[in-house]
Amino acid sequence: MPDPAGVRSVVLVGLMGSGKTTVGKKVAKLLGWRFVDGDAELERRTGRSVAAWFEAEGEAGFRAAEADLLDAVLAEAESGEPLVFGAGGGVVVTERNRARLSRPDVVGVYLHADPAFLASRTQRKPHRPLLQGDPLEVLTEMYDARDGLYRSVSDAVIEVRPAHELGKKPKWRLAENVVESLATFGVAGSPSDAEVSNR
Repeated sequence: MPDPAGVRSVVLVGLMGSGKTTVGKKVAKLLGWRFVDGDAELERRTGRSVAAWFEAEGEAGFRAAEADLLDAVLAEAESGEPLVFGAGGGVVVTERNRARLSRPDVVGVYLHADPAFLASRTQRKPHRPLLQGDPLEVLTEMYDARDGLYRSVSDAVIEVRPAHELGKKPKWRLAENVVESLATFGVAGSPSDAEVSNR
């Protein structure tokens, strides 16, 4: 359970295509915090993309590097500037990560969407090495394996699909929903006037 006096990180989890990066950037703007994308930060720090990690080290090697990154980034937030972290879709498959995400300095937020909705929006891309074959089949398998794990590390669950069905600016709507949920845990930001007016 997050400690309202000590929350330093908000971590967005969910399947690929749920909006962790785009929504996460907007959440960070609303809070006045910095944003870190897990996959991009791993590449920045190691010089190796997710696809390259899978090719060179396999999934086990990638998961170990991902866990090291999560530890490092959240430790930096503990002693420095608070952050919003867009985690990779498979971050919860590692027990070490689940334990780290359950600590009181972290608020976990699950961006939940059903596989059919995500499959309609997700394309096969080089940075998604696990999305091979039929997207709906792959995402359904992932959902069945990970939904309970996402929920186990999350303090709030935000439904993605309704925001898209309401029309304009669904990512901002989702970001606002996330920020509203964070108020329960004493997390409040200080967005600039420019950031608010750009929505």
